[in-house]
Amino acid sequence: MRGADYTGIRFGIGMLLAASGAFSSGACAQGLRGDVAVTESAPAPHIARIEKQQGRQVRNYPEQPPLIPHSIAGYEITVRANRCLACHSRQRTVASGAPMPSVTHFMDRDLQVLSDISARRYFCTQCHVSQTAAVPPVENHFIDAAQLGGESGAE
Repeated sequence: MRGADYTGIRFGIGMLLAASGAFSSGACAQGLRGDVAVTESAPAPHIARIEKQQGRQVRNYPEQPPLIPHSIAGYEITVRANRCLACHSRQRTVASGAPMPSVTHFMDRDLQVLSDISARRYFCTQCHVSQTAAVPPVENHFIDAAQLGGESGAE
């Protein structure tokens, strides 16, 4: 690498040395594992109960996927079957009373609208999770955008 600029390499080495000094001095932040060493098995965290909600919940930020207001324990979501679509498919929402997925769920990657859920959106739990009564594992200082801008926060 004749005539090459080694600034990036020097910076990287400096960062590694600084990080190794911080770790060796014991100044590491407390992780979610608590005092359990990485080489040891930590006890499994408590599984929070599912909140059964009526109606839709207010979302915390624009484009947040809606939360699932019921348990999905035992739901099969595989390449061959998707239990969610038993109620949420376009053809079954009227009879089930479940909300239909947004139009974006029916678009392919070229934005062509399909008659059924797109393969890109088929695995619901990639984005959607059940609402639980979980206690956050770390302190949270989240502030809704509506609170920052003085808006009412209504959807």
